[in-house]
Amino acid sequence: MSQLIEVTVPDIGDYTDVPVIDICVIVGDVVKVDDALVTLESDKATMDVPSSAAGVVREIRVALGERISAGAVVVVLETSEQAAVTPPVVAVPVAAPAPAVAAAVPVAAPAGGAVEVKVPDIGDYHDVPVIDVCVKVGDTVKVDDALVTLESDKATMDVPSSVAGVVREIRVKLGDKVSEGAVVVVVDSGGDSAAVASVPAAPAPVAAVPVVASAPVPAVPAAPPGVGLAPGARTHASPSVRLLARELGVDLNKVTASGPKGRILKEDVTAYVKGVMTAVPAVAVAAAPPLGGGLDLLPWPKVDFAKFGPVEIKPLARIKKISAQNLARNWVMIPAVTYHEDADITDLEAFRVAMNKENEKSGLKITMLAFLIKACTVALKKFPEFNSSLDGDNLVLKQYCHVAFAADTPNGLVVPVIKNADQKSVAQLAIESGELARKARDGKLSPAEMSGACFTISSLGGIGGTYFSPIVNAPEVAILGVNKSVMKPVWNGAAFAPRLILPLSLSADHRVIDGALATRFNVFIAQLLADMRRVLL
Repeated sequence: MSQLIEVTVPDIGDYTDVPVIDICVIVGDVVKVDDALVTLESDKATMDVPSSAAGVVREIRVALGERISAGAVVVVLETSEQAAVTPPVVAVPVAAPAPAVAAAVPVAAPAGGAVEVKVPDIGDYHDVPVIDVCVKVGDTVKVDDALVTLESDKATMDVPSSVAGVVREIRVKLGDKVSEGAVVVVVDSGGDSAAVASVPAAPAPVAAVPVVASAPVPAVPAAPPGVGLAPGARTHASPSVRLLARELGVDLNKVTASGPKGRILKEDVTAYVKGVMTAVPAVAVAAAPPLGGGLDLLPWPKVDFAKFGPVEIKPLARIKKISAQNLARNWVMIPAVTYHEDADITDLEAFRVAMNKENEKSGLKITMLAFLIKACTVALKKFPEFNSSLDGDNLVLKQYCHVAFAADTPNGLVVPVIKNADQKSVAQLAIESGELARKARDGKLSPAEMSGACFTISSLGGIGGTYFSPIVNAPEVAILGVNKSVMKPVWNGAAFAPRLILPLSLSADHRVIDGALATRFNVFIAQLLADMRRVLL
C-alpha cells in the first residue's frame, strides 16, 4: 500500500525566508534518500534540501523565487515499495522486457606501467562527495590535469593527475564519497596509448524493470545543442557551479547542460563563456562602420615559425590558460577606464620601518600591502558603488568587504581573497596576506580562498614600473594597481622637498563608476596613505 510523505525544510540554523533558486525534480521523478529536491540560497550560503525518503514525486509545493523557512513543505512523495522502483510513464504498448546486460570484464592494467592516482592531502575533509568525473577510460592526461572534482560543504577542489599517460580504469563514480588516499583513477604511464584508447569502457549492468502504465507525465524537452533553457525554466546545477556562474556573470538559463539528468557542469559554464568571447569580436566588427571599403573579421594567423629559425614549444600552465579566458572576456566586455594618482607615503613608510624594527623579535613584519588593504576597506565604505556588482539592470551593493590581491607564483598570477578585511587590523592583514601568498606560491590555495572578492589590488611594487592599466576582474567593478614607490621633489610652498611617492592606477567599469567618482576614490586613497590617522575617523 502506498504512503504519501511530506518532505519539509530541515533545520537550517538562523536562516528564515530563504529564496528557492532551483527546483531539482519534477512530478513523476524517482528520488532516493538524500537526493536534492530544491536549492535554497541565503545571503551567505547555498544549500540543497535533501529527500528524507525514497519514492516518487507526486506534488511540488514550492515555486522558484518563493521564500521558505525550516519546516516548510517542499515536496510530497509516494513511498510504497512499487513507487520507489517504478516511475510512472505514459501508457504505451510494451514489448517483452530486454534481458539484463552482463557487466563487461574490466580491462586489467599492464604490469609495471599502471599508476594509481589517489586523493592528495585535502586537509581535514573526509568523505567528500565526487561531483564530477572529468575523464573517461582511454583519455590521455598530462600531469596536473583534473581527473575528478570533489565538493565539501566549504570548498570545491580538483584531484589532479600525478602522472602523464592513458586512463585505464576509473575507481569512483558520481556521488561516491572519498577521503585522502582513496584511489580515483588508474593511469597507464608506460603502455601503448593507442591500444589503450581503443578499449571501450565496460557498459554498466542494466536491470530488467517492468514498465507499468500510469497517468501521463508531461516530458521536459531537452534543449538542442548550443541552446540554453527558456527564461523561467528550471536549471539543475550544484552550488559551486552556481557560484562560478555568478562570478562570471553567466545566466544559467542560457547554458546548455551536458551532465546527468540535465545537470549543468562547470565545463558547460566555461564553454558558454568561450562562445560569448568568440562571438563578441564578430558582433563588434559587424556593428562598426566600414573601414576603407569594408572590414571582414579575419581568422587568427597561422604561421610556421620554425621556417624562420629555431623555436621551442612550451605549453601554457593551467593557471595561465584559465586566466587567459577570464582576462580576454573582461577586456572585451567591460568598458573600463584607468585613472592615475600619486600618494605621498613618506611618513607612512617611516612608520612602517619603525614598527618592523620594534617588532623584530616577535617576527611580525608589516607590509605596505597591509596598509593598502586597510585604506581600501575604508574607501569602499565611503564609496559603496566600488563594493558592488552588476546583475543585469540591477546594482548589487554588498554589505561585506572581501579584498583580493594578485600574487605572483611560478605558474602565473593567482588572486587570494582576505575575507572581512574591514574587520581586521593592519597587523592581522599583514599576517594573513603573507600566509595566503605563501600558499599561492606552493600551489596550495583552495577554491574557497580565491572566491568572493569585492575589490582587487594588483601590486607591482616589488618589481618596478610607474603606471599601468589593470584589467577589472568580473564581477567586480574596479581594481587598484600599485607600482614601486619612488623619491620625487615635491613643492611644499617654500621649497622642493624629497618625498616618497607611490603611483596608483585605478581601473573602473564606466557603466557603474564615472570619472568624477573614480577620481574622488583615488584621491581619498592617497589621502589615507599620506596620513593613516584618517582611518580612525
